[in-house]
Amino acid sequence: METWVPLAVGFFLLVLGGELLVRGAVRIATRLGVSPLVIGLTLVGFGTSMPELVTSVQAALSGSPGIAYGNIVGSNIANILLIFGVSALITPIAVASGALKRDGAVMVAVAVLFVVLGLTMPFGRVVGILFLLGLVTYVFVAFRQESGGVTAHGAVYDKAAATQEADPALIPKPADSQALATPLLIAAVGLGCVVVGGYFLVEGAVNLARAFDISESVIGLTIVAVGTSMPELVTSVMAAIRKESEVAFGNIIGSNIYNILGIGGATALLAPTEVPAEILGFDNYVMLAASVLVIALAYTGRIISRVEGAVLALCYAIYVAWLWP
Repeated sequence: METWVPLAVGFFLLVLGGELLVRGAVRIATRLGVSPLVIGLTLVGFGTSMPELVTSVQAALSGSPGIAYGNIVGSNIANILLIFGVSALITPIAVASGALKRDGAVMVAVAVLFVVLGLTMPFGRVVGILFLLGLVTYVFVAFRQESGGVTAHGAVYDKAAATQEADPALIPKPADSQALATPLLIAAVGLGCVVVGGYFLVEGAVNLARAFDISESVIGLTIVAVGTSMPELVTSVMAAIRKESEVAFGNIIGSNIYNILGIGGATALLAPTEVPAEILGFDNYVMLAASVLVIALAYTGRIISRVEGAVLALCYAIYVAWLWP
């Protein structure tokens, strides 16, 4: 029980804190006159990835690279196999060709980059800066495309839309005369919650690994990764229930791009370390194979059917069963 309590508390505080932090940040940005599109593509679009970000950075700073990079790689695997699978079982996921060609290719490319760099060098600050610059470039291109009135929205836009539809409080409202004190307080409380939640989650994960004599990488790839991916699961499932399957597709693709470039970049920049050998030797390739698989399925008829969703979910069950002793 003592092992599981910190995990449960950590997950709860991360989700709650991430929600409050994004709400406060959206209100602050709105009252400062930032455009709704910029708010959506940045604060809202990547707000659901805050649990992964805080957990990976804190784990790396605490000397647990297995949890840090296991969380990143495991979240991407869970996003594709588990969340795509569950969403497609609810309703077949239609895929717009524009988003598929543009963002699907980016997701596979950054996965390849992560694998190659992990095999050839430690993830130091140079890699961190490279990843973060890649993310800034990707978001900038997305902003140019969306502001240009594209007919087929990209993954970043869809991710923001899925998040806002799951929580209407994140939709930017017209600025009013209310002072900034309230949203600043909300954001500060949210930030405090995610920091404390990340600490508890990392401590709980380390204790769990020691208690059951399981590597930290396995804990990071499974329990931590699935737990921090809960916001993506909720938003994608809700989009599938509303029959907005293209939004569900973009939500996951955008999350995976941000996990590698944003979370991987921040982790490497703030806490340089090597990616554990067990992740490099197996899980990295699972992530890459899953990325290629879902894009290939999307190309067959521009839809991921319920049968294909069941296959993806089954693949995730097999993967987890393979990892656990």
